[in-house]
Amino acid sequence: MFWFHGVPGWGWFAMSLGTLFFWVLLIAAGILLARVLTRGAGHSQAPGGTGRPTPEQLLAERFARGEIDEDEYRRRLSVLRQGPGRPER
Repeated sequence: MFWFHGVPGWGWFAMSLGTLFFWVLLIAAGILLARVLTRGAGHSQAPGGTGRPTPEQLLAERFARGEIDEDEYRRRLSVLRQGPGRPER
């Protein structure tokens, strides 16, 4: 290890502060990288934080991709919103 001889007190303070700043930046970058990698493929989360899209969101994505037409989208959306056990009108 190389020791600096004759560095005034403010020099030691500046080196210490620089080292602290370096480690804070390194740790923050690691945390941000971990968050980006664990976030997933950009799907929005369902209420409750399950990490999976809701059935309505999946249906909207299928409609946006053109897999289903507007009539089918509205029919399926009304079925989803009726809930289980309710009679269909």
